[in-house]
Amino acid sequence: MTEWHKSSYSGGSNDCVEAREFAAGANVRDTQNREAGYLTFDRVEWAALVRAVSR
Repeated sequence: MTEWHKSSYSGGSNDCVEAREFAAGANVRDTQNREAGYLTFDRVEWAALVRAVSR
């Protein structure tokens, strides 16, 4: 599993989400509320989300 990271588009701000990818998908969490846990996306869901936000 990779380390948590933010998009380079965040500009160092903490007003965004962080992600960590792994073979089966990815986890996503809020940088301002890390204690709340994270969402898990399987590989297909994660790829669809990345494609959608990249448009």
